[in-house]
Amino acid sequence: MAYVMWGVFPLYFRALAQISPWIIVCHRIVWSAVFLGLIVTLHREWSQLLTVVQVGRNLRLLAVGGVLIAANWLIFIYAVTTDQLLESSLGYFINPLLSVALGLVFLGERLRRWQWVAVLIATAAVLNLALHSVRVPWIALSLAATFGCYGLVRKKVDLPSLHALLVETTILVPLALAGLIWLPARSPGTHPSGGTLVLLGLTGVITATPLLCFGVAVRSLKLSTIGFLQYIGPTLQFLIAILAFHEPLAPAKLASFGLIWVAIGVYVADSLASHVAPPVADRPE
Repeated sequence: MAYVMWGVFPLYFRALAQISPWIIVCHRIVWSAVFLGLIVTLHREWSQLLTVVQVGRNLRLLAVGGVLIAANWLIFIYAVTTDQLLESSLGYFINPLLSVALGLVFLGERLRRWQWVAVLIATAAVLNLALHSVRVPWIALSLAATFGCYGLVRKKVDLPSLHALLVETTILVPLALAGLIWLPARSPGTHPSGGTLVLLGLTGVITATPLLCFGVAVRSLKLSTIGFLQYIGPTLQFLIAILAFHEPLAPAKLASFGLIWVAIGVYVADSLASHVAPPVADRPE
């Protein structure tokens, strides 16, 4: 359920295409903080959360995580509302392999031979897209980079994803509120109203709901199962881009997707052979 919801998010945000992505992100930050705070209150988990955030290092890391996830949201929403969902899905396909590379560089993890092969194939996919496109695939690279770095930062803080996202969004609430005041004043035509305002208010609910499902799944399933299921999200985004949004699939882009799928196949096969789960990050995307 979690990965299916993350996969169909583009349908929701396409309904808000007439609103600036900056305004959507500001609303999402505010309403996510409100809704997540309500959940923590109902579960009486404030003491657990406050114990962790009273450590200055944890608070600084969560602040960095907040900036990274907000940037990820902004780029994703921009991609959806500007008919670039295919490139967005490519970024989320790349992300698990980028996480492997980040673990190598920053955590001192070692890659097995076939993991190296998978990372090199994914690199070839990105280079192919860059060489055969009029521009560098910055959306795919930015989504993979921001979410990969977000996972790296979150690995340093021992806090459930729902609690962490509450702290991250709360830190950003003052900036988000300032944006909601300044942006409509600067561009009066962008001020949402009516049904659009309701959809914006519900962004907090749609952010938290898959996280709750994900939290239950992590406790109930093997990590290897979770790791393999994570490809449901970008696969659904790919299908929605082709079948619902009718985005063109140029030969170069199709070739890059083909290489990414081969890379994922190599990595998953290696993980199965070695009984090691693919990398999984908490995904409040």
